[in-house]
Amino acid sequence: MLRYVTRRLISLGLSLLVASALIFAVVELVPGDPASFMLGTGAQPETVAALREQLGLDLPLPLRYLHWLGGVVTGDMGHSFTYKTPVAGMILDRMQVSLPLALLALVLAVAVALPIGMFAAARRGRAAETAVMGATQIGIALPNFWFAMLLVLVFAVNLRLLPAGGFPGWSHPGAALKSLILPAVALALPQAAILARVLRSALVETLGQDYIRTARAKGLTAGQALSRHALRNALIPVLTILGMQFSFLLAGAIIIENVFYLPGLGRLIFQAITQRDLIVVQGAVLVLVAAVILVTFLVDLSYALVDPRLRR
Repeated sequence: MLRYVTRRLISLGLSLLVASALIFAVVELVPGDPASFMLGTGAQPETVAALREQLGLDLPLPLRYLHWLGGVVTGDMGHSFTYKTPVAGMILDRMQVSLPLALLALVLAVAVALPIGMFAAARRGRAAETAVMGATQIGIALPNFWFAMLLVLVFAVNLRLLPAGGFPGWSHPGAALKSLILPAVALALPQAAILARVLRSALVETLGQDYIRTARAKGLTAGQALSRHALRNALIPVLTILGMQFSFLLAGAIIIENVFYLPGLGRLIFQAITQRDLIVVQGAVLVLVAAVILVTFLVDLSYALVDPRLRR
């Protein structure tokens, strides 16, 4: 197990290094000059050159990458061109919204998908399974931003049960949690539908194995064989989807955060792109990529826990 973890850690480190180089290169290749954008079209060339020197934009590209990478390793991602504040602090503040939102949406997706997937697998070939799978197909097809606006109309405007948007901060935990419920539900709907379909397919395949028939022959009911034996052996593809879903929920909530006016990481990236604040874009995207790689690493470890054969 130790060798397995060591290999995965080495792979994680190399992936982060390659990702940092690609992120820096792609962002730097974006047309336009941040200094000219900040000063406006009427700025004098001498003023633009002085600002470029102040921001370090006059250095060669490889040297700028090494300076940036060295700062990232020590926790210093530079200062925002627009807000004049440390990028690391801005990202940390926004993660206090995006991370709980992603976790809440994932918990809701699992809570909905697990019973639905098991129900559909236990009733495969029947009308109930057809109806459930049809409902999940609708859940996948519905755009989450449209569903988000529908939730606002029903629960915020008409029923006045939940806030329509904004985030009061974690100094008021109850109000903060209430402000995340609607966006979490909007994000969880398509993910729950996908997860339910994957779980149902994995369970149907597992229920056809010989050891399930042996368990039934020993006196276990269909439900007991499903929950005690089939579910654990069907978790490998489900864990893969869960890892991908969490990465998507963390990195892909830009539209939902804008619908609900949440000051999350996705909205920060959107604002930084429109303001040509490249240092913020680099830092935020690197954090998201690191989160995706870390989640993939944790999913690999969970594989080894679920199926000991994979440790070898």
